[in-house]
Amino acid sequence: MPIPPLRRQPVQRRSAERLGRILDACAELLDEISYEELSTRAVAERANVPIGSVYRFFSNKRAMAEALAHRNLDEYAARITRRLAASESGPDNGPGSGPNGGGGWREAMDVVVDEYLAMKRGAPGFALIEFGNPVPATAQPQQPNHLVADRLRMLLADRLAGGAPAGVGDTAGDEAAEERLRVAFLIAVETADALLRLAFRVDPEGDPAIVAETKELLRAYLARVLD
Repeated sequence: MPIPPLRRQPVQRRSAERLGRILDACAELLDEISYEELSTRAVAERANVPIGSVYRFFSNKRAMAEALAHRNLDEYAARITRRLAASESGPDNGPGSGPNGGGGWREAMDVVVDEYLAMKRGAPGFALIEFGNPVPATAQPQQPNHLVADRLRMLLADRLAGGAPAGVGDTAGDEAAEERLRVAFLIAVETADALLRLAFRVDPEGDPAIVAETKELLRAYLARVLD
């Protein structure tokens, strides 16, 4: 997913690297201060770039935070892809099958949760920004989770193929089946979001019992659609 429209797109590698440093600095600062305290000047100083370089790409700190959120989603998708690729050569990778529910879409959903937890615990700025701006936005408040759900559904398409809803592959039923899958993924993401936020309120590292129950809930719910 591309970063939201910038005031100016980086053309040369040096410009792209500068944009990356600006976003890195923004993420680091958000681990240290609140969004309200964040400023474009502080980001410029941390990134060791002129303030004009920040404004070349971003009109304000909201635009910068939105770009960081989109970069987080790209990194999240990349981490999931790497984990699933590494597991493809393992045993019991049939769709939705395997010992204790391993393999296929079930294994993929565990990876989805695990990589979110890893970023929540260790990715700079992620605890505050995640995949959406931390302050009231002009867009609908559920938009970040819509983006996440659609991205995951596309990312996991191959794993879902063996357990797709009845009708997928049948031209007459494709549209209804795809809509059912879209809604199911959105509900799964919204539910996991709420439960994992609870896990981190209970324990700064994410309460293990709540995390485990979240995985079980996702498996049980999605099995209604994917099995």
